Amino acid sequence: MGSVKDLEVVKKPTKTRMGVGRFHFSDRYSVFDWGEMPDHIDGKGAALCLMGAYCFERLEEKGIRTHYRGFVDERGKLVRFNELEKPANFMEFHLVNVYRPRAYVENDKLKYDYSVYTPRLKNFLIPLEIIYRNGLPEGSSVFKRLEQGLVTLEDLGLDHYPKVGERLAKPIFDVSTKLEEGDRYITWREAQQLAGLTDSEVEEIREVLLKVDGTITEISAKAGLVNEDGKIELAFDNERRLMVADVVGTLDECRFTYQGLHVSKEVARIYYRRTEWAKEVEKAKQKAKEQGIGDWKRLVKAKPPKLDPSLKNLISEMYMAVANTLTNRKLFDAPSLAETMRKYEGYVGDKV
Repeated sequence: MGSVKDLEVVKKPTKTRMGVGRFHFSDRYSVFDWGEMPDHIDGKGAALCLMGAYCFERLEEKGIRTHYRGFVDERGKLVRFNELEKPANFMEFHLVNVYRPRAYVENDKLKYDYSVYTPRLKNFLIPLEIIYRNGLPEGSSVFKRLEQGLVTLEDLGLDHYPKVGERLAKPIFDVSTKLEEGDRYITWREAQQLAGLTDSEVEEIREVLLKVDGTITEISAKAGLVNEDGKIELAFDNERRLMVADVVGTLDECRFTYQGLHVSKEVARIYYRRTEWAKEVEKAKQKAKEQGIGDWKRLVKAKPPKLDPSLKNLISEMYMAVANTLTNRKLFDAPSLAETMRKYEGYVGDKV
């Protein structure tokens, strides 16, 4: 069970053979790595499933290998997107092994042993999140990292200090850890060493990221959305061939904007950033990092509040409206994206 989707193992992978897994997409949501939040967003799970599958099928048309196999309909049959008659929240995929780095404490610092990853290992999830950034909207982590000196303009390939809302001449490619207690940004050189990647594999990963970014940008533009940034996960199959894994192109994996307004999980993040709970989370993460504490959540005494009911309904409409618009099929009985965003703009205006 994950924060927003559950994994069903239909057939276990071995060291040399991929298995079969199914994602059961739920209406749960998560922010700031907290895990399941106290309420649910209607329609979110099926909307994520539809968006992800649609994008996987478009990637495959462009020759990009993915782990996607299809939807599982109510009869248990494997179908493709154009065969769907109504929303579905079960996706089947090729399942690979997940090897977690071993955590240990050294000099009061939490560290991880990645020695399991070598250039000879096959059939596994690469322990990295690969990120593209086409723009730097409000809330982008780039600004915070620059302010704290955690990254330089040179690291990001920028020749000037960026402004909020700036569109980039060429995308920034970022990388972070995936299987640690809390994700952390690392350099590409460190990522290569941790994951046991060859120089050519790093180059191929960057090429795949560029193609995925371009495909999602193309799909989202037809829906009137701007693809600001997003993340992908990758795996090696049983022949150590790269394939796109997990889910891509959804409102949880990407940060989209519509006429300057956020249309993604960022809407919920914005709401929670103003709460005392979010401030406690930030302090707890910092304290855990400084003191080598693995479970930072136990340092948070406050409980996350529920979403404002009006905002929760708007977010629900957003997920369903984007799924309809992005895939060009009205599988959800939901208002148009334009209408939903007009209502959200009114909501934001009332809160200012």
